[in-house]
Formats: sequence, C-alpha cells, structure tokens
Amino acid sequence: MQPSPIRLPSGVRDFLPRAAARRRSLAARALDVFEAWGYARVITPVFECADVLERGLGDGARAAAIRFVEPGTGEVVALRPDITPQIARIVATRLADVPGPLRLCYEGAVTRLAGERGQREILQAGIELVDDDADLHHDAEVLAIAAEVMARLELDGVGLDVGHVAPARHVLGAAPDPDARKALVAAISRKDRAGVRAAARVLPEQVRPLAEALVDLWGPAQPTLERASKLPWPDEVQAAFGEIGRVVVGLSELASAEPRVTVDFSDLRGEGYYTGMRFAAYANGAPDAIVRGGRYDELIGRYGRPLRATGFAIDLELVAEALHDAPEPRGAHGVAIWLDDASGWAIARALRARGIRAVVQLGVTASWLRGAGLDALLVQDRLAFADGTERVAGPAIEAARAGDIEPLIALIKA
Repeated sequence: MQPSPIRLPSGVRDFLPRAAARRRSLAARALDVFEAWGYARVITPVFECADVLERGLGDGARAAAIRFVEPGTGEVVALRPDITPQIARIVATRLADVPGPLRLCYEGAVTRLAGERGQREILQAGIELVDDDADLHHDAEVLAIAAEVMARLELDGVGLDVGHVAPARHVLGAAPDPDARKALVAAISRKDRAGVRAAARVLPEQVRPLAEALVDLWGPAQPTLERASKLPWPDEVQAAFGEIGRVVVGLSELASAEPRVTVDFSDLRGEGYYTGMRFAAYANGAPDAIVRGGRYDELIGRYGRPLRATGFAIDLELVAEALHDAPEPRGAHGVAIWLDDASGWAIARALRARGIRAVVQLGVTASWLRGAGLDALLVQDRLAFADGTERVAGPAIEAARAGDIEPLIALIKA
C-alpha cells in the first residue's frame, strides 16, 4: 500500500527561514510601536470553547470559525477566527477589577474558513483601547497608531479611509425586510448608483435620496464631510459627521507620520459589528486593506462588563505581500567559523556573548553562508563575506584567541 502524499491542508503554508524572518520582523516593528504608545501585550489561546468565543463574533466570523470536539472534555471548541473577542473576554473576566482605560496589544495567527479556498491562516497584530466612555480622543489615538505602524513598516502610498456606521444604519434601518436590506447592502457596497436607485424603491420616500447619496459620500475628508452635512440627515447622523471631523483633526495633532486621509460612508464592511467610527488603511502593492478597525462599544458587554472600545488589526501577510520587493530585514550579525584549531569554539562563545550569531562549521561554501543567513566566514586569516568580498583578519583573530574579541567584532560589523 502506497503511503498518502505529503501535503498541507488547503489554505495554510510553511514559512521557510527567510520568509519567517520577514514576518517576525514585521510583527516586532508593529509591537514596538504599540508598546511605545503604552499598550501591554497579551497572549491568547489558539482555540476556545465555541459558545464563549462566538459571543463576540459577527455573523461572518461565526460562519468562518473552524470547530471540533476537544477529546479530553467532549466540548465543542473553535479555532479563533479573530482575536478581539478574546481580548473582550479577558477584559471582562481576568481584568474585571482593573479600571479603564485599558490599552492591550497582541500578535498571532487566526484561522478561518474562506469559502472554496478552505482553511486560511492569517498572521495578525493589533490593539484594543477599552474605557467607560466613547472618547473621540481614543478614536484619534487608534488612527494615529495605525498611521505610525504603516510608516514604521516603510509601506508606500499609505492612505487611511475613515467612515462611520450611522448614515448606512439610518438607510438600512428603513428597509422593510431582510431581503430588501441585503439588496441595498450589495448595491451600496459596489457603489452602484442604478442598483441603489432600484433597491431603494421600497424605502420611505424621504430616505430614498439619502440611500442614493451614500454612493457618492466618499473622497477627501473635509469637502466630503461638508457635502454630507448639507443633506437632510437626522440629528444622530449629523452628529456622526461632526465626530469624524473632530477625529480627523485629532489625528493630525497626534500622528508623527500623517498619511493621506479620505472618508467613505458607503463602505459597509463591519456594519453589523462596529458602532461608530470605522476605518481601513491601504498601501501600494497590497490587494486589500492592510488594516481594519473602528469602534465597537457593544462587544465587551456580551461578556458581562459593559465597556466601550476601539481598536484595529493589521494583516501581516498583506504587509509582506506589499513589501515583496523590499530588501530583506537585517537581523543580528552572524558569522561561520572555520579554523584549523580548537580556538573556534572559544571565539564563537565570545561572539555569542556579545549578541553576534556564531556557528562553528567546517567546509562552508558561499551559498551555504547565504542560506544560513550569516554575514561572513571566518577562515584562517581572513573574513570572507557572503557578497564575495574579503577582509584581512589575522590580527583580529589572534587578538580573539588571546581573549580580546573587540577587534573581530568591529570587522564583522563593518
């Protein structure tokens, strides 16, 4: 009997050393920004009891969750398709006695079913800012952190697309039945004027022109907000336009790297999940939004602690795709040691103690050196670098044998 072929499930992949190093570097840079803003990192489990996790999932994420029976208990558990509900559970239970505001950050993999493509594993990093009040300064802070992360990752063509759920909810709330609502969502999301006009025929007369106007309510922030506020929206929607205007101003005050900002009130993704501001961030080279986030004031209350919150998640795989042609991340210096006496082991120990990766290896080739991610080969009286250049290293090697490692470190770093 032939063994089954060696394969992976659909939608998951291995990351070999170079790809793994890039993703570790991206995550580390994102977390550095989060921690600089005062966000504390938490680590959550990759699966949870399904009924608990699903309290915090929207319809789409609930349908995408991969469930199985945990053998030890017989409980139905689910691989997390999103980390935010786990943060909500922690805030409501493990941190129930800690007053807000709470600033938490995370990074890890989420796993989802994705239609015909099957299971998908996505690397994420993100933040959640939790407090008693829906503070617009918090919304601006979250936007500013997203902008700073995009800058730290050295992405090109960065833009923030900001919106609010209020106008769409006013229009969709007037739909007479779920089918009419679904038709409106589809047409508005496509910015299909004719489709919106047709779908809006079932709406009250005073709501129809607002439904059609949603299709055009996108573009540069200030003029689009001015156009939106001139339409006959109810007071709560007009207030939402004012909120977005103040958040955009707050972003300009807080952000150290201010990207291009547009607003879009016809983007309905997350409409059933977010409760206020929602945003997405885009960059050249990525086929979809790299960052998605917004305000979700109802989620934590589902776990027993009615707090308000805002945050975002960044898709590290899309970032890696956008940076596909960028130079590889520069890790710690590294050297292979090929000497004809036992001093190589002592030199390797001394280098590692100073933060330089060191491998004692005989028979090293240039291709092996590059594949191992090392800078240079220390052999006889010279340093042979991965790019084909060489440096005389005899005096530095003799000093290292005598216990002085500094001249050799200087050569490697140079």
